[in-house]
Amino acid sequence: MGEMRGEMRGEMLAKKRSEIPGETLQSMHDRASPSAWVQRFMPSIPPGRVLDLACGAGRHTQLLAAAGYAVLAVDRDAAALAAIDAIEQSCTDSADPIGMRGAVTTHCIDLEQSSAEVATLLQPESFAGIVVTNYLHRPLLPHLFDALIEGGVLIYETFADGNAAFGKPSNPAFLLQRGELLMACATAPCAVQVQAFEDVYCAEPKPAMLQRLCAVRSSSVRTVQPM
Repeated sequence: MGEMRGEMRGEMLAKKRSEIPGETLQSMHDRASPSAWVQRFMPSIPPGRVLDLACGAGRHTQLLAAAGYAVLAVDRDAAALAAIDAIEQSCTDSADPIGMRGAVTTHCIDLEQSSAEVATLLQPESFAGIVVTNYLHRPLLPHLFDALIEGGVLIYETFADGNAAFGKPSNPAFLLQRGELLMACATAPCAVQVQAFEDVYCAEPKPAMLQRLCAVRSSSVRTVQPM
């Protein structure tokens, strides 16, 4: 039943996306395919609310909602969030006899400037899962672990050192250094168990150096300092 609900909702979302015109549609198309890493580890997220951080056009928001999670999609791009809202509203307005639509809420925050809003967002033990792709703001890392419930899952994938050879991003500020996500786990404010980690060259969807992590919060003990 869960797989059928996900497939039906995916088909509905695809149809509704085709009705969105102009630059918004092009932006969503450019990043339409969910990350294989996220797809691989999403089933390990326990039931509950999931944060799609720096969600962009919402490719993982849609994936998570299709799997039945309640999703909070956060980004600083108000236009992208409005497009996500339009898709979700269209799904709500359509017949939904088997309740296949997961709840989606959007919130516009500048994650690097709005410290008070970010502190409110990343309250301790708030999310069953957090998904971050193609985004890096190092001060947030310890707070991501702290924002997970015990047993909650962090799925992270972004560009790594060496990516400059293949294009942007090339600024070291936006590139993870070798083993940096593992170090973040080792210095996390709570006990964290690494489920999987890669620091690799990927040829698809375009050549890039990527670092990937799936980690589970295994303790509710916290030592994190306030933001």
